[in-house]
Parts: sequence; structure tokens; C-alpha cells
Amino acid sequence: MDKKQARLRRARKTRARIAELKMVRLTVYRTNSHIYAQIIDETGSKVLASASTLEAEVRADVSNGGNVAAAAVVGKRIAEKAKAAGISTVAFDRSGFKYHGRMKAVADAAREHGLVF
Repeated sequence: MDKKQARLRRARKTRARIAELKMVRLTVYRTNSHIYAQIIDETGSKVLASASTLEAEVRADVSNGGNVAAAAVVGKRIAEKAKAAGISTVAFDRSGFKYHGRMKAVADAAREHGLVF
């Protein structure tokens, strides 16, 4: 099993657990250059809010989209967009990535700005 398959296996297990809970989920995905966050409804069919380092407002704030500072900005923006959509409680789906570095920065920033998970 290579690194990518192991990550996808962890992601599949996490998503199965969240599906059992029937909760709105905050999904975070990262690449070397960018970080993306989406809030997806209980059925998994509709994106309710999204934020990423590709947005013009975020690109104006940060110079590099692949670092912890950029991840914190994305976490703040996704929390603000969730509040605007009337969402306060979510399940955190880290897409099989370790809860460390940029993943932790997104989660901490979202919690600081009002999301509960």
C-alpha cells in the first residue's frame, strides 16, 4: 500500500463515520501550493460554502498559498461563510491527512471564529 492509498483509506473510514452521524461536514484538502475547504450537507450532494487560497481576497492577504498562515486565513473565511449560511456545528473531515500543520491551522482558525466540531 503506497502513501496515497493509505490516505484514501483513512479518508474513506472517516467519511463513513461522518455519514453515520448524519452531520454537515467541513472537508479540507491540501496540495503543495494551495488549501481548500468546503462545507458539505448531510447527504454529501451539495456544497453549502467553500473557501480556498485561490480566491482573490485570500491571495491579496497571503503571498504563499501552501503555508500555515494561508491555512489560517482559509479557516477564518470558511467559518465566516458557514455563519452566514446559518451553520454552526460541523464534523471535521481532513481527507485522510494527518492532523498537523496546515490541517491543524484550518481547524483552529475555524474554531476561533465560531465553528463547533
